[in-house]
Amino acid sequence: MRILGVTIPDEKRLEVSLTAVYGIGRARAKSILEEVGIDYGKQAKELTADEEAKIRKIVEGFTLEGDLKREVSTNVKRLKEIKAYRGVRHMKKLPVHGQRTKTNSRTVRGNVRKTMGSGRRKAEKK
Repeated sequence: MRILGVTIPDEKRLEVSLTAVYGIGRARAKSILEEVGIDYGKQAKELTADEEAKIRKIVEGFTLEGDLKREVSTNVKRLKEIKAYRGVRHMKKLPVHGQRTKTNSRTVRGNVRKTMGSGRRKAEKK
């Protein structure tokens, strides 16, 4: 099954496999399946053509995939242009939502280690 150019995994539960589409998380996947009236545990390969069409119709009503990514990037770009606090944090590649930075900020910065002892190898033996 394909939705918005994304292949939905056949072997996983629908509740999880719908999250392959950017912009659909577990909560939205559950609400879509409730609206259509399909069990969460059903797999994508077990769906009928009618059920697939219903899911596709509901999903296409949301802003997802490329449009959502474009919207998010324009929002970030706007914050950077007006030099808002959050925009400056994005520019410096630091956490944006108030997390601590003394430790545990590896997610945003990548696995960057900036202290002396962190990247050193043991001294060579003479």
